Amino acid sequence: MRTVPPEAEPVSRTGPPAGAARAGRALPPAAAALVVVLLLLVVVRLPWAGDLGMHAATIQRLRHDLLHPGNPLVDADTPSPYYSPWMLVLGVTAKLTGLSVFVVLRIAALVGLSLLVTGVRRYVRTLSAHPMAPALALLSLLFLWGTLLFNWSGFLGLNSLALTVSYPSVLALGLTFHFWAWLSRAVRQEAAWGTWLWLGALWALILLCHQFTGVVASLGALATVIAARPARAVLPRLAAAPALGLLLLWLWPYYDFFSLFSAGADLEAIHKPLYEDLAARFGLVLLGVAALVLRFRRDRWDPLVLFFVLGALVFAAGGLTGHYSWGRALPAALIPAQLAAALEVVSAGRRAVRAGWACVLCAALAVGAWTQIGTLGYVTGRAALPSPVAARYRTPWVGYHWITPWVKYGDVVMARTFPARQIPAYGAYTVAPGYPDVFLRDAARREAAVARYFAAGTSAADRAGIVRGYDVKWVVGPESLTGPGLRKVTVGPGGQVLYRVVR
Repeated sequence: MRTVPPEAEPVSRTGPPAGAARAGRALPPAAAALVVVLLLLVVVRLPWAGDLGMHAATIQRLRHDLLHPGNPLVDADTPSPYYSPWMLVLGVTAKLTGLSVFVVLRIAALVGLSLLVTGVRRYVRTLSAHPMAPALALLSLLFLWGTLLFNWSGFLGLNSLALTVSYPSVLALGLTFHFWAWLSRAVRQEAAWGTWLWLGALWALILLCHQFTGVVASLGALATVIAARPARAVLPRLAAAPALGLLLLWLWPYYDFFSLFSAGADLEAIHKPLYEDLAARFGLVLLGVAALVLRFRRDRWDPLVLFFVLGALVFAAGGLTGHYSWGRALPAALIPAQLAAALEVVSAGRRAVRAGWACVLCAALAVGAWTQIGTLGYVTGRAALPSPVAARYRTPWVGYHWITPWVKYGDVVMARTFPARQIPAYGAYTVAPGYPDVFLRDAARREAAVARYFAAGTSAADRAGIVRGYDVKWVVGPESLTGPGLRKVTVGPGGQVLYRVVR
């Protein structure tokens, strides 16, 4: 078995004054603390974008029926991969407390953010004992990206994290860092059977909470085991962890986890953008790639190097074969590179080399921070931002709370894709799901019905047939939408109109 001694700061008889050295050591933790405070303030606002409506809708269904929640978005009795153990906990919380789903999502954000920050600290401690390492690592994970803003769940850029902080992916990422830390120690110390079984259960939990992050967690775990080269006596206990994990995945009652492997074809189109503008989105990560090269020269079995190679291979294979959903494994290449860039500041050889690396990393982090400076607007609002910062701010979605005085839980609303991504958050259903749904067999027929309903040439009789077929009670559409079966109720943001269906 291979043991990895913790890195320590080399002793030098010369260097900067003690006061300046202490100030330098205090700067990264202070900066990291400020970023965490910013994210906590973002949780108060909880900006709406992306999949927030899907997760809110999932909690809505579970709070009303824990055992048979049905499809989160449309009135259909289908399973859903969004019914994870974590969402079940949140659904129970909403049911027992009576809190609104958006308050529950804020609680989820606090838990996920806490697990992420503590998980990064624990994992980095397995790689370096230097006191600055965890703070530098967190800053690199958040800012070492590129010059083009990039937001996607499961990716740890500051702006992306601000928009997805309440998502299950953030909780899964936090659990993943704890999982790697626990695994790193277990494989080095020849842990007992119980430890390995708990690791297997944790691995299954991550996969159930967010399948794509589960892939990243698995690649990191594989790299950790390969790097440690465990003794033969450890292998039976090590094998017990994935065996138990697979059993728990098979037993999960809310959806068939293994059927997701055949659902990739439905997800390729929406993931193709992951392979676009790579240099602009991730160019700063090349600094971490350079750090990985240095780590490889020092240790051919370095876990971060192996982790990066595995992640890069999966990502490249997805692009070469057209399996663009494999691009969600990209964090398996980004995370080790970002961590390597941070750790080089405290592990490079001579003081001058470390100081030079610190300057380069600081410059790269400053560029990355400026790219994501618009995140401040999620706390202050656009009006409070200086004009150069406001230009980088992306306005969140408004939401559809304005329909709730009339639209009740379980009502079916006819709406196009964009409003269909938000309306189910308030308890209503839509005719077609706003997101791809691998378990909804008639999704294409539903989407065609919505397109036909809103088409300019569709007759009143055809629209009435669609309304009857899906038991539609409300329509959200433009003011130009007219017909004998519609009664205008209210006007919302952007000129959208809520119509009552009159039969």
